[in-house]
Amino acid sequence: MDKTNWTSVSHFVLLGISTLPEEQIPFFLLFLFMYAINIWNFAIITLIISAPHLHTPMYIFLSNLALADICFTSTTVPKMLQNIFLLQRPSQMGCLAQTYFFFCFATMENFLLAVMVYDRYTAICYPFRYPMILTRMLCAQMVAVCHVLYHLHALLHTLLMGQLIFCEDNRIPQFFCDLYPLMKISFSSTHLNTLMIHREGITVKNGALAFIIVSYACIILEVLRIPSANGRWKAFSTCGSHLTVVAIFYGTLTWVCFQPLSSYSVANSRIVTVTYTVVTPMLNPFIYTLRNGDVKGAFRQWTSRIWTSFFG
Repeated sequence: MDKTNWTSVSHFVLLGISTLPEEQIPFFLLFLFMYAINIWNFAIITLIISAPHLHTPMYIFLSNLALADICFTSTTVPKMLQNIFLLQRPSQMGCLAQTYFFFCFATMENFLLAVMVYDRYTAICYPFRYPMILTRMLCAQMVAVCHVLYHLHALLHTLLMGQLIFCEDNRIPQFFCDLYPLMKISFSSTHLNTLMIHREGITVKNGALAFIIVSYACIILEVLRIPSANGRWKAFSTCGSHLTVVAIFYGTLTWVCFQPLSSYSVANSRIVTVTYTVVTPMLNPFIYTLRNGDVKGAFRQWTSRIWTSFFG
């Protein structure tokens, strides 16, 4: 095509989760309910801050994970809810901003899951040295490094997206400015973008996943040395919540990030994207707290104090 005939796109049209009128209200109520459940993440952060006995490495990392879940969901869901009844038309800059923050919080969760397994590895393999190894200073440094790395990761992909040219077709078959749908409608070559997703993605996502797998291999070997079956179960049960979250998060993320652009399917992508952008952040607080005696005890004390202050 002659470059003089190009019509640059100034905005995009998000087609949303569904275009069928009869599905709009059920989808709106469903995702509003799921987004409201994320308020429990605020409760976790408040509990950890207000309860001194929860000021330990595991709960410091958990509070950061809860914050990442809140921000991750808030990047996409409010616009998605608005888009159900009124098609959103974000500008190119608005779309790039959403892409940047989406990558930020998705990558933050990726790094935090790797940091959290180090906490479990240290607690199980070096229980007596645990307080000396995982000091508050080290925890703060690890969280700070996570923040720096996820911002650099997001900035790289956002800058590459900013180099793409979009002409004529500005409809994105997704409920937010996702990377693959944007690349699919791009008029210019997306080879470098795809290359960076796969190469840099292998380093960031698979690197963190490999660290998690190796850490759990060491944990399993250490647990098997415990003589009693009850002791083995007690030690490994502390990892159950983390393993569940890792399986859901990396399972869906791998499906989205490492498929070839040529085999990208809108219908399948929407289902998987909803899973890791809405469902997983909603489930995380319940997975981590339902069987956690410390958190449940702190929650009972917290609600008791609130009840006493208002009605006592």
